[in-house]
Amino acid sequence: MSYQEPQHRGGGQGTREDDLLPGMGREREPRTKRRNPLLIFLAAVLVLLLVIAGAAVALTVSLGNDIPRIPDAFKNLDAGNRPAGTGATTFLLVGTDSRSTDPTTGTEATPGVNAGSQRSDVIMLATVQPDGTTGSVVSIPRDSWVDIPGRGMNKINAAYAFGGPSLLIETVEKLTGVRVDHFGVIDFAGFQTLVDSVGGIDVNIAQATSNMGVNFQAGENHLDGAQALAYVRQRYDLPNGDLDRAKRQQNALRVLLTKVQQDATSNPTALYSFAQNIGTTVSVDDTLSNTGLVGLAVDYRNLRSSGVDFLSVPVSGLGMEGPQSVVYLDDARGPQLWDSIRNGSVGQYAANNPSQTLSDSPS
Repeated sequence: MSYQEPQHRGGGQGTREDDLLPGMGREREPRTKRRNPLLIFLAAVLVLLLVIAGAAVALTVSLGNDIPRIPDAFKNLDAGNRPAGTGATTFLLVGTDSRSTDPTTGTEATPGVNAGSQRSDVIMLATVQPDGTTGSVVSIPRDSWVDIPGRGMNKINAAYAFGGPSLLIETVEKLTGVRVDHFGVIDFAGFQTLVDSVGGIDVNIAQATSNMGVNFQAGENHLDGAQALAYVRQRYDLPNGDLDRAKRQQNALRVLLTKVQQDATSNPTALYSFAQNIGTTVSVDDTLSNTGLVGLAVDYRNLRSSGVDFLSVPVSGLGMEGPQSVVYLDDARGPQLWDSIRNGSVGQYAANNPSQTLSDSPS
């Protein structure tokens, strides 16, 4: 797999089409090549498969060969400059959006599609602590203004375009001091498939809104795959735009996790269907062997959604860097969050910073 630096029009760093107001978009590239990444978080469904008790172990053994591997995700990383391990397992999760209904990840991916040819839209760190019963999922805003090794200051989502998985991993490790153990990616076509495979998801919404022709009511909404996609894609008409969209994505992950865990004990057929779809929609780094999958399934078989903290990285404000709208991360509280992941005290950090945690009914 090779990665090419994206070309921007008009000189400088340029502005993505996704940053423009409706009606101001540029002419789109052919659908099979356009790669504006969107849904990172649902690569975490791989983690869900691994932590389901009992049945997941057998499923991992039988279906491990069906999960495609991403070659050289950790290529060129200097071992001496990487953060030390803590015994926890951390996935860097990225999602891609080809704006097509054709899969671009997993075994059904369109041949020749380069998963790193454009920018990633949302980035999350999913960590399971050594006790196997507690973990965290942390969203990093796509527009975070950070130092990309060898590239200087830029939006964090540019790292994936500039250098594929390895540069994004290096950038995140430099920002957080958290060692990344594995890398996963899924596209929105895969997201729809996974939601439909469990019979849809139920989400609570703070206020009525609509997106992509789907109307959401205040309170509980049952969503199929296409409706769930509209839910996690919405950014306009939300109080905090992209920041609220990231919370919606976490919310969808949380309820999907709960649904899969329920099926693990009450509906083995649905669980098997979900597991089968993992291989057709998700790709992971090639350091994660089938034996490694089984090991994670055993080690984390007691992890439940109630033991996972969902948080957003603290930000200090929004601003402009040239023509780009950016998010400035909080240099005081951010390091406290990363420290809590390294030392296993995320629960305490979440209790002390409730505004960064995921509510029961995000916007």
